[in-house]
Amino acid sequence: MKEVMANDHEILLARVGDSLYAVDSRCPHMGGKLTEGRLEGTIITCPRHGSRFDLADGSVVRWLQGSGLLSRIGTTLKSPRPLKTYNVKVEGGEILVEV
Repeated sequence: MKEVMANDHEILLARVGDSLYAVDSRCPHMGGKLTEGRLEGTIITCPRHGSRFDLADGSVVRWLQGSGLLSRIGTTLKSPRPLKTYNVKVEGGEILVEV
């Protein structure tokens, strides 16, 4: 997993098995750097609040860690938003991201 710049966008690139994924490198909750998070299969966990996203389609797996009052308040103040995904391919040994 690595962060790269593409047309002024911070992009997280990750290879999982034979697949390559490109998504926004910042969590849509509070901008946590996802490259500092944990990647398990295609699921990335934000290091700030534990939000989890699927790199395959950007979907929210879990919007904030925990089930307490702070988690409920956080969800009320900022509703779950998926990660932006980008088309990515390899051509001639170069990784191309469509932004």
